[in-house]
Amino acid sequence: MPHPVMFSDDDFGLAEVREIALGFPAAFEKVSWGRPVFCAPKMFAMFGGNLKSTDGMVAYPYSLLVKVDDSDRRALEADSRFFFPAYMGPFGWLGLDLTAGKVDWAEVRELVDASFRLVASKKLIRQLDETD
Repeated sequence: MPHPVMFSDDDFGLAEVREIALGFPAAFEKVSWGRPVFCAPKMFAMFGGNLKSTDGMVAYPYSLLVKVDDSDRRALEADSRFFFPAYMGPFGWLGLDLTAGKVDWAEVRELVDASFRLVASKKLIRQLDETD
């Protein structure tokens, strides 16, 4: 049974996340688990997520999930805007709540860039470096 769609194209932050993510080499968007995910061909970003708590699932519909390097994890986890996303957290991902304050889109681009570099092929990373 497919997941229900859990977003709308006019959701806060989605247009900006989409523009950033689709700017990476070979990037494409698909819907997985009812949410927009960005791949090249491996997933490097996702819009929207959940947090498992003792009270059940807490939805973060206007968030960005990215894979983070272990060297950055502690600093990001100390920032209250970030959360440990259900299902993906144990695989190195963190979520950024886009509604937790004024969004710094340059920071979002840096997070997506770092996530892309963790999953993309060497060829795609070279292409990215050639365009920067």
